[in-house]
Amino acid sequence: MTTSIHAWRHPRPRGAGGHCIGRTDLAVDRRKARRLARRIHTAACREGLPRVVFTSPLRRCAEVGRCLRRLGWRHCIDPALAEADFGRWDGRRWADIARADIDRWCADFASHAPGGGEPLRTFMQRAGAWQPGGTAAVVVAHAGWMLTRQWLQARSASPPLAADWPAPPTYGERWLLR
Repeated sequence: MTTSIHAWRHPRPRGAGGHCIGRTDLAVDRRKARRLARRIHTAACREGLPRVVFTSPLRRCAEVGRCLRRLGWRHCIDPALAEADFGRWDGRRWADIARADIDRWCADFASHAPGGGEPLRTFMQRAGAWQPGGTAAVVVAHAGWMLTRQWLQARSASPPLAADWPAPPTYGERWLLR
């Protein structure tokens, strides 16, 4: 049975502009989290989606889950939904990361561990293995997780090249994934 995953990207986190953000736990404006939660709740009511939301433990996703919990939802936090780990790069300004280091990552996009963190190949395995069960799931997700699931859905397990990696979803955008 294939599960349809209704994934919304979390609201824009505070202080992310121009920074490499993976596991850095940035806060979101609570009004934006409530607004996204209401949009998800409305869609779920209209479409008959389950009132269970899965999020990563990072605040930019989990805050929306907490807002949905206040609307009567069950909120499940799962570390498998966390964004990629950029190691020493995480939280740093892109401009402060050596161009040669970024070039090494781009040259071996799937296997290189950026900043000593998590290689894309490992992240793809983690994101692809996540299965909530049932026929439909609601997820508040990170851009990298959504892009990875979309890549696996469209191209199977073939590792991407840096030049082929698609643009991220906008904050609050909804994607239907498997």
